[in-house]
Amino acid sequence: MNLSGSFDFLRRVLLVDAALSGVAGLLFALGAAEFATLLGLPAPLLRYSGLLLAPFAALVAWLGSRTSPPQGAVRLVICCNALWVAASILLLALGDARLTTFGRVLVIGQAVAVGVLAELEYFALRRGAGGRVSRRDAVGSGV
Repeated sequence: MNLSGSFDFLRRVLLVDAALSGVAGLLFALGAAEFATLLGLPAPLLRYSGLLLAPFAALVAWLGSRTSPPQGAVRLVICCNALWVAASILLLALGDARLTTFGRVLVIGQAVAVGVLAELEYFALRRGAGGRVSRRDAVGSGV
């Protein structure tokens, strides 16, 4: 795969990440009370998570719109995604027993989706950098 193709793939993955993060953020920020009942999660947790996703989605969309996204910023996105997955796992492990079955399925599903996006971003970043980015550099001890 050539360098241009690697960055094209990275940009596409970033744009998918931005779109999914933006939609989830909007839904959780505006519909926190409704989702709280459906998922068994506290409304403030959903609202703040949604509000946190808005600037994240904007950053990721901006990166996806660049011809050659800055590697440091992409590493930050990968780290944020890895932290989101870790927080999701902690929520399941240490969370409240009121979490509904649908809530558990959604938390697991979104954690898997975010983890896959992080792996794809890491792979594309590594390929675009000619293999010079180590796994440790890209995500610390995460993904």
